[in-house]
Amino acid sequence: IMVLFGMVAYQSSYCESLYVCIEFTVFGTMKKFTARSFFILCPLVSLCILLFLLPIKTTAADTTVQSCPELLNFNFKRLQDDVPQNLCQYSGKVVLVVNTASYCGYTGQYDGLEKLYAKYKDKGLVIMGFPSNDFNQEPGKNTEIADFCYNTYGVKFPMFAKSSVKGNEVNPMYELLIKTSGVAPSWNFFKYLIDRNGHLISSFSSHTKPEDGSLVKAIEQALISSK
Repeated sequence: IMVLFGMVAYQSSYCESLYVCIEFTVFGTMKKFTARSFFILCPLVSLCILLFLLPIKTTAADTTVQSCPELLNFNFKRLQDDVPQNLCQYSGKVVLVVNTASYCGYTGQYDGLEKLYAKYKDKGLVIMGFPSNDFNQEPGKNTEIADFCYNTYGVKFPMFAKSSVKGNEVNPMYELLIKTSGVAPSWNFFKYLIDRNGHLISSFSSHTKPEDGSLVKAIEQALISSK
């Protein structure tokens, strides 16, 4: 606003220094405008031009909401401290979604998942872990699960609070993943792969290890695909 008034004042002083009258011809008749008329007109014209040129502000939040794909448009609490997280922050990334458990024959896949994340995160991969007791192998509290994951496997990829990934109490993201893919997790460490545009690419069974060639190839192809 200060800049706007400053420019108007500048225009006013400029206009005031112009000739006392300006002559021009309209339909062959000479007419005169006094300096007073011109003095009033100049700042008004400047004001209109400035208002026209001012950009319309769009907040980062508005942009995020507009560009967030449906499969990521959810909020979940972070595993280690229950701080709410908006998954829209991962828009534009390749996302591997995995339901996890601490007392499962596949729990060792945490190690492979963390290595996969460390290798490809700078290229745009994010892995999301969703602990679940749907198969009776994750009885612990969130803080206990977080300590186990970090202290045992050094997990640094995003992990979210324990929730259900199937059945009547399925969390909303998994509900949509199941609806989109037509396949629900049949056991712990079932995997869904989502591309940069937020579209589901494929699902992988619990038997598919993080280092499996088919999974790695699908991730690499998704990473090099343009947005």
